[in-house]
Amino acid sequence: MIEDYLKVLFNLGEWDPDERSNANLAARLGVSTSSVSEMIRKLTAQGLVSHEPYGGIELTAAGRTRAVEMVRRHRLVETYLVERLGYSWDEVHDEAEVLEHAVSPRMVERMDHALGRPWRDPHGDPIPTPDGVLHQPPTSPVATLSPGSRGFVARFIDHDPELLRWFAGLGVGLDTEVEVVEQKPFGGPLVVAVHTGGEPRRVELGIQAVLALCVAQHRPHPTGAEEPGAGCPYVGCQHLDTIRAEHSVSGSGQQS
Repeated sequence: MIEDYLKVLFNLGEWDPDERSNANLAARLGVSTSSVSEMIRKLTAQGLVSHEPYGGIELTAAGRTRAVEMVRRHRLVETYLVERLGYSWDEVHDEAEVLEHAVSPRMVERMDHALGRPWRDPHGDPIPTPDGVLHQPPTSPVATLSPGSRGFVARFIDHDPELLRWFAGLGVGLDTEVEVVEQKPFGGPLVVAVHTGGEPRRVELGIQAVLALCVAQHRPHPTGAEEPGAGCPYVGCQHLDTIRAEHSVSGSGQQS
């Protein structure tokens, strides 16, 4: 239970620290806000989180270490299920939720090695290295792009199985090139052109689909960080731990 809370806290703040709140945590875990408040008090007492009344929730160094370990397990299990056991990307989340608590550190390392040290899971989320570094691509929500702008799908925020199957049916996956065509008026769908070879196909994205897609300006390098010293997979790659460490030293009081 503690590991689940820490992992979700990390996930919520991985791209936007302001997302760490009791309400968002309760919604993600499917529990009441009172249950979340009680658990946050326990985690604070154990030195795993820091929390000011009516303020945000932050992972301490100890809490972050445990959270990143669980995130690494979850994302490696998802990747292994897809790459080695033939699961589709819409099937793996719930399986990984169970298996992440059962696999040993040795098995995690063996899976990582067998997969060639992958830097991301099937949904584009960065897989922490054994040292806790995440290769995070600089991305933008597709909804923020202006007509004529292009990008490559780098991450799917929403892991709803039906939505993922819908994207797969359209041929939209990681690294697919998309171009914003137009935003229909009065809250209508966003029209994008999907480039998969040949004539681009126009697709209308409703609000859930639009909110699910983040794009990068460049595709990742083919080999990326598969081997130690091979470099970063993304142009402008950000090392999440490095960013936060530099911030702590600067003492600016803002979060990256």
